[in-house]
Amino acid sequence: MRHSAKCPSRPALGAGLVLIPLVLASTHAVAQDAPVLDRASVRLGGYYAGVDTDVRMADPSDTLSGTINLEDDLGFDKNKTVPRVRADFLFGEHQGLALDYYSIDRASHQTLARDISYDGVDYSANADIRAKLDFDFGSVAWRWWFGEGNDAYGVGLGAGWYRVKTELVGEGAYDLGQGGEQPVSVTTGSNDSAWAPMLQLGWRHLFNDQWRMYLDASGVRKNGGRISGHIYNAALGVEWLPLENLGFGLEYGYSQIKLHWNRSAYDADLDMTLSGPSAFVKLRW
Repeated sequence: MRHSAKCPSRPALGAGLVLIPLVLASTHAVAQDAPVLDRASVRLGGYYAGVDTDVRMADPSDTLSGTINLEDDLGFDKNKTVPRVRADFLFGEHQGLALDYYSIDRASHQTLARDISYDGVDYSANADIRAKLDFDFGSVAWRWWFGEGNDAYGVGLGAGWYRVKTELVGEGAYDLGQGGEQPVSVTTGSNDSAWAPMLQLGWRHLFNDQWRMYLDASGVRKNGGRISGHIYNAALGVEWLPLENLGFGLEYGYSQIKLHWNRSAYDADLDMTLSGPSAFVKLRW
């Protein structure tokens, strides 16, 4: 039994890539240089994240209640390198556009070590299971910057888009009642996405012409609908800028993703955390 919902084609990233050439041209002609903020920049890198993911399911009668840990129960890797792209553009002296996108695609194939229930189907220990979970997040926000000299403080308002795609293939059994079970080969999955309002906070500090430090935090929250919940991101990083248009950076990031699905027969919750270092190349103008 498959549950699916039509989702947009990663709009935040696509729109950002289309806008980048136009924005670069326009920012070159605007106001004077800000010492701690770039006129325009693009950061490309990888986030080596430790991942911990729980999926909990429950129906009103609690017959399907239970929690599955994707790393411990289904053999998902506990560490994952996550690609990430960000772009920032400054208009005038104190306002700008921020774009962000990252994607987590994970899969596993293993024999179960314990009984589990997933999407209304029971899977016995020793069942052969193939599982997949993809998570995409993109955002666009307008930022206002305050402060002078070597420090800048930013507040941003915008929207975040997220998508969760799951799939599980294995040998399971449906409960027929009165202790009876019907063995079946099952493929089940979901594909859901949503937009939600977002708040961003930021801090930038300039040590000298080559070294900077920054702190970023953002939150997305949505109530109601088929898929709701919140996503929080935070990162502390340092940048080395040896050349006028090229730099390198290291940061430590943390993300908490808690989402809730409203299904006709039951409810499901996704609780995923990411934490770890990342490295990136920065192009700036």
